[in-house]
Amino acid sequence: MPSPFDQSTYQVRLEWGVEGLDRLAPSEIVVVVDVLRFSSTVADVVASGSTVSLDDARVWSRNGAAVADRAREAVVLIGSLRNASAVARAIAALQERNQARTSVSVIAAGEADADGAARFAVEDHLGAGAIVAALTDLGIDHTAPDAAVAAEGFRALKRALRHLIGASGSARELADGVAATDRILASGAAPTTTSSAAELDALDVVPVLRDEVFVAFD
Repeated sequence: MPSPFDQSTYQVRLEWGVEGLDRLAPSEIVVVVDVLRFSSTVADVVASGSTVSLDDARVWSRNGAAVADRAREAVVLIGSLRNASAVARAIAALQERNQARTSVSVIAAGEADADGAARFAVEDHLGAGAIVAALTDLGIDHTAPDAAVAAEGFRALKRALRHLIGASGSARELADGVAATDRILASGAAPTTTSSAAELDALDVVPVLRDEVFVAFD
């Protein structure tokens, strides 16, 4: 029997972390959103012409990499505020290639403490909402209530992104020198700053997981 929480009747779904991904019905596309700073940093590295291996990502990301790893049977895209519209366009392109309505799970990674307990992360809710809103603008708008709420929250607050993310618990944790979502990249690339992670649609690149490596979607 379908679960009341699997969002299977909707094309665009939203949940939190690995456990949330497991609650959802399987989707053809999974978008991983971990704004501070896994998703933003991977997008920046791929935009620079480099790649990031999943093994390297596991070293410095407790949350985003774990979701990507669990979702590998789907097409895994990496989304953030920095590339929200580009992610929506990539999903539309995949749907066009499929010539059929394509299911999408947007997974906000949230934060995890040292014991693995997950918590809500405002930056990931805004990032997920930005992607769902961009999908809606493209006509991919059969959204679950969870996704619709995130999208409308983003629309209402988009002018305050820099303030909201800078004032978030994750940003304060990073400012105190505690890595909220990442360690130093094995590639030597610098993690994306909190300020730049709040920049909307700064990139046209969408990382996709292929053969254990994040590369540019084409």
